[in-house]
Amino acid sequence: MSSPARFPLRIAVLVVLAAGVGLVLAERLYREIEVQLAGLILRAITSSGVHVVGARETVYFGLSSDTPFGLRMTPECSSVFLLLPLLLVTSVMLYFRPQNARRLFLSLLLAAVVVFLVNQLRILTIVWLVFGLGTDEGYYWGHTLLGSMVSVLGGAVSLVLFVWLATRKTRASKDAAS
Repeated sequence: MSSPARFPLRIAVLVVLAAGVGLVLAERLYREIEVQLAGLILRAITSSGVHVVGARETVYFGLSSDTPFGLRMTPECSSVFLLLPLLLVTSVMLYFRPQNARRLFLSLLLAAVVVFLVNQLRILTIVWLVFGLGTDEGYYWGHTLLGSMVSVLGGAVSLVLFVWLATRKTRASKDAAS
């Protein structure tokens, strides 16, 4: 590959890596967005009162019940750190397969959406179990066990989806190979 052709490739790889650094630096803002979305979803599916305090990265629910509860999203609970491996894999694959850049970026976008939505599902799982089992037991099962399983499985699904979309052969390449 000639030097002028490598320049856009290097820029693209650096942009993907910079996006990862940007996510880490803007991680608190990202958490606020996650909490705001969780609040919107909870308002739509519950009638027990929801309040979001974005500055504290906290969503309160069950406000009209006897046991209101607040979930504070800490950095470990955010999906931002599940996005970082996807960005790293994208940059590596982009470096070695620059001809697949369009497919890699589409794969990254879809996998990132899955990661983001899985974290919302994790939050909803916690809320559902808190409502069902009470605050102590529901939070334990929802956050520590089942919620963590949702995150791990969702992260694995997003990574498999990413790799499958990024590496599958197109119909045209299959036809050319036969």
